[in-house]
This record gives sequence, structure tokens and C-alpha cells, in this order.
Amino acid sequence: MPGTRPTTRHGTRHSIRTRVTAGATAIVTLILVVSAVVAVLVLGRVLTTSVEESAEQDLDSLSSQVENDPSRAESIITGVDDDQLVRFNAAGDTRTVVNDDEADELPEPGESSRRVTVDGEPYLVVSEDTDAGTFTVARTTEHVDETVGATTILLAVAVPLVIVLVGAVVWIVTGRALRPVERLRRQVDSITAEELSRRVDAGDDELGALATTMNRMLARLEHSQAVQRRFISDASHELRSPLATMRQHAELGASYPDATSLHELSEVVIDEGERMQNLVEGLLLLARLDENHRPPTELVDLDDLLLAEADRLGRISALTVDTSDVDAVQVEGNPRLLGRAVRNLVDNAARHAESRVVLGLRNADHTGSAVMLTVADDGAGVPEDDRERIFDRFARLDEGRARDAGGSGLGLAIVKEIVQAHHGQVAVGESTADATHGGAVFTVTLQR
Repeated sequence: MPGTRPTTRHGTRHSIRTRVTAGATAIVTLILVVSAVVAVLVLGRVLTTSVEESAEQDLDSLSSQVENDPSRAESIITGVDDDQLVRFNAAGDTRTVVNDDEADELPEPGESSRRVTVDGEPYLVVSEDTDAGTFTVARTTEHVDETVGATTILLAVAVPLVIVLVGAVVWIVTGRALRPVERLRRQVDSITAEELSRRVDAGDDELGALATTMNRMLARLEHSQAVQRRFISDASHELRSPLATMRQHAELGASYPDATSLHELSEVVIDEGERMQNLVEGLLLLARLDENHRPPTELVDLDDLLLAEADRLGRISALTVDTSDVDAVQVEGNPRLLGRAVRNLVDNAARHAESRVVLGLRNADHTGSAVMLTVADDGAGVPEDDRERIFDRFARLDEGRARDAGGSGLGLAIVKEIVQAHHGQVAVGESTADATHGGAVFTVTLQR
């Protein structure tokens, strides 16, 4: 339905602002959570390693003292502070010396350190076998657990707060960044078919470049609309003229049978019907060219097309047709369209020539990459100010309107579209076909 806002596959609309905020928040959440977990694990590992190193240092110190003076082993062990548990099993003796009764609960010595619980309190135990006996030292890790726990709680509170803060900042920043886009959207949305002359505001950033592009698009649409309206108006006028002529003669024949004959009426109908047919065919051809409809191409002998038109013009008119400058040339193109363009140029020259038409075809340069086709006449010529306008649709000069016998004003417009479809150019200048009359010369340049 008109006016319906765009929706996702699930029926709910997600704006760019929402998607950017959700994406940024998800990435930050993943990074912070992984970082927090790693930080807690690393902190616990570092603190535990520190306790283990302290216990090993105590173990080395005790073993050195006992080995230096085995007789003082008991006094050395019992003199250790209560912040650690020490147990000594003398070599070759079942006697066990401890500095605290809780040390009796320590596990049997192992090859590496391990964590144990003694009387509800966590300890890290290390042991060492020496010549004097086996030493076992345990240091509490309660402060390690407390530090890790406090850090975990802190991160559990801080991480969500940081995520919320990042989400809010991204939401606000994205909203401000997209505000000009929304303003641009509202401006474009408010432009109707009757207001194509309006333009949107353009800045100096990327959105300004987008606005400039939209303004160029609006200018093209405005130009296209103007051309379309003018085209429809001219086409309606041109179609109305033969219809009105046929209706007038038909009404005259119906009201005053003696004023005209069936033969005269049929001639009018045939002539005006042919004029309408030519006009409609020209309009359809222009419409196909406007839609970039390109028929298949092949190698076309342009000289054959020119010579055929020269022969036709010589048979239907008293004009002198000069083809002495026509060389044998081939181009890649559509023979039907190129033939239509050549015929339109020759017919246009014949309508305006006094007595002579000159056709020419040759290479445009020494490389042979382009060809030049010319059609000249010895008529009144085309004023310099009208040499661009003459290729517009339904454009006919005053002299052409006075002398044109059945022309629709589409012939040269069709030539221009066909030449451009073949990536060429067409122009009109002053002819030298007759020294007395300047005349006009139409030059078509095509790439081979």
C-alpha cells in the first residue's frame, strides 16, 4: 500500500540507527565479557603463583637451616610463624615435627604444588625431599580468593554499565549522524511531480555529495518531464492536423455532395492517412530508441545505402544528385536504422534543395577508424542559431514549414537518435554545393 513503511522479513522495521547500535553493543559486549573472564583468570593465576613462590622460598629457607644444624630441626620448625603451616618428617625416623596442630592435616607430599582445605581454610601446599627429611609447607590462599571474588563482583557491575554507556553513546551519535539523512529524506519525499524544479540542501560532506547527486537526478527528471510534455503536446497537435483535414473533407462531402468528388475525398484520406502513418512510425521508433532498444548489428555497406537513395531521388524528382564523392565504406551497425537515417537526410535535402543534392562518403581520418557521411543541398541553408534546435523533435524552421510537403518534424530527430545509438555524431553546417546558394550540409561521423 502507498505510504507503508519498509519492513523486515518478520514484519518489524529495524532502522539503521537500531542496527548500528545493536551491532556496536554486541561487539563491545563480547570484547568486555571475554576480557573480564580472561582478566579474572589471569589475576587468580598470578596471585596463586605468587603464593607458590613464597611457599617455595620458605621451603628452601627451612631446608637450608635444618641441613646446616639437624639438631635444631624441631626448634626451627616450631619457630615458624602461624601464617603458614610447616611439617617435617625426619629421614630414617617416624618422628614428625609441625609448627601448628593443623599441619598434621596436610596431605602426603606430592611431586607438585596443590590446593587443599584445612579446617575450612584454603591452602597451597608444596613439599621437598632432602637428605635431612621431607619438608611440607602450606600457605593460605584465602586472600587470593577474596581478591579474585572482589574483582569478579566489580567487573560484573562495571561491564554491564560500560555496555549500557556504549550503547547510549552509539545511539546518540548515530542519531545525530543520521539526522541530516532524515532531513534529506523528508525534503526528497515532499517533492512531487509538479515540483521537480525544487532542490535539496547540499553540504560539503558525503551527504552533500548524495544531495548533489539527487539534485542532478531531479534536474534530469525535470528535463525529461519537460521534453515529454512538449513531445506529447507536439504529437497531439501533429496528429490533430490530419484528422481535422480528413474530417473537414468528410463533412464537406456529406453536407455538399456536389462540392467534392469521391476521388478527391479518397486522395485526401490517403494522403493524410499516410502522413499519420509516418508520424506514428516515427514516434514508435523514437520510443524504442529512448528505451535503449538496440537491434542486432552487422557490417553495413554505407555506399550502397547512399547510392540506392540517390537512385530513388533521381527517379522521383528533377533534382541533380551528385555521388562522385561516395567511396566504398563499411561500418558496424543496423542496416534498417542506418538506411532510415540516410533516407531522412536525403529527403530533407530534397525538400529544401533548389536544383542539386550532393552526397559524400569517405574516411574521416588517415587511420580509417571513423567514416564521414555528408548530405548537402543548394537551398536556403540553416541559420546558425537554429543548427542545434533543428534536431529537436517536431522542430521545423519557418522556411521549412512553408515548403514542407507532409513532413512531421521528426525526420532529423530520428537521424540524431539513430546516429547516437551507433555512437556517432551528426551536425549541420553551410554547404558549398552551389556557389550561388550557401545551402546546408549534414555531416554524420560514425566509428567503424
